[in-house]
Amino acid sequence: MSASINRMTEGSIPKIIIKFAIPLFLGHVFQQLYNTVDSLIVGNMIGNSALAAVGSSGSLIFLLIGFFGGISQGMGVVVSQYFGAKNYEKMQVAIHNAMTFNLCAGVFMTLFGTLASPWILELMGTPAEVMPESVEYVQVYFMGSLGMVMYNSCMGVMQAVGDSKHPLYYLIISSILNAILDIVFIGAFHMGVGGAALATIISQFVSVILCLFRLMRTNEVYRVSLKKLGFKFEMLKKLLQFGLPSGFQNSVIALANVFVQSNINSFGEMAMSGCGAYSKIEGFAFLPVTSFTSALTTFVGQNLGAGQVERAKKGSRFGIMCSLLIAELIGVLTVVFADPLIAAFTDETEAIGFGVLKAQTLGFFYFLLAATHCLSAVLRGAGRAKVPMITMMSFWCFFRVAFLYVTVPITQTIDMVNWVYPITWSLSTITLLIYYLKVDWAGQYRAKKT
Repeated sequence: MSASINRMTEGSIPKIIIKFAIPLFLGHVFQQLYNTVDSLIVGNMIGNSALAAVGSSGSLIFLLIGFFGGISQGMGVVVSQYFGAKNYEKMQVAIHNAMTFNLCAGVFMTLFGTLASPWILELMGTPAEVMPESVEYVQVYFMGSLGMVMYNSCMGVMQAVGDSKHPLYYLIISSILNAILDIVFIGAFHMGVGGAALATIISQFVSVILCLFRLMRTNEVYRVSLKKLGFKFEMLKKLLQFGLPSGFQNSVIALANVFVQSNINSFGEMAMSGCGAYSKIEGFAFLPVTSFTSALTTFVGQNLGAGQVERAKKGSRFGIMCSLLIAELIGVLTVVFADPLIAAFTDETEAIGFGVLKAQTLGFFYFLLAATHCLSAVLRGAGRAKVPMITMMSFWCFFRVAFLYVTVPITQTIDMVNWVYPITWSLSTITLLIYYLKVDWAGQYRAKKT
């Protein structure tokens, strides 16, 4: 077996999960660098207004990209289960159906995102003074949708078979390229926020090309062939059954976050830039947990595919406990160093104050965020993606919107916008934990031979 394949159905559980999670963590770090480098360079080279434009665009970008990213994540579970069961024929069919779907999705997102983003930004209540730069950044960003969607698809295939190293290598290359292009486009050519977005999409396409080259040249069981691209109804149906719940979950949560962002926007440019800077820091701070959740989904998927139910449960317990401890440690550190971290993005005292306030409100509750994501990852790996979807939609979307709709007009402060996060994290964690403990979520796999 090639070193690029990590069969997670054998060997020490802690060693396998950690070994898989470390390259994922490093890869997520470099992926997070894309937008963060944009924000750092934009904030320091162009100014606070441009930083506000980039920062306020994150929720819209995730709204449109997150849907197909979630679908790819769910489709990867199908691939991992077939891989665990050593059913390579069906695994090949699943891979090529997923690739074809995402190719079509990327083209759609390019057209829809480019055309609809000005209208959505207006609905978000983006202030007039940052609207032109926000529209420019988002429209250029979505011109590269095909690269982003296809990268998620390629990465999903590699992770499903336990290869977390090659996506890391490609992300390192593209992230360095992104930083160089940012400096060239903004510093040398004075292209503004559009230059930052252009640097991102060029770098993303480079990573996609590298991924596809790897998948099409390998001799492993997950090899991709252009001749095999196409749809087979039964397989596509199964892939969507696994993928759509995660996609809808991402989009509905992102839609709620668009509403949250509109509330932040109502407090002005300083709030937008300060909270936008915090979101970049939080994106980095939570990467270790994100890595464990991805590892858990693959681990549970492969082991349940192989019929190893008890091993899947042991691995899930280990991953959840590690994530909780790491998340809380990072949360405390984020609170302690909030001031200099936010100040790295902007020198406006008022903007720094908004960012620090958000960090101080959320940081001590990171363990709840970790618990929700880990429990959701385990259930997705077990093919029960509808449970986290319903839970997250209920609390992270409907409750979050209702809470802000009632409290913000009454208090007239940004405090409620910050507190809505730990409150909804608590509710989703309690609900998912009850399901995890009370329901035999792996029961459908018990009949398989181990």
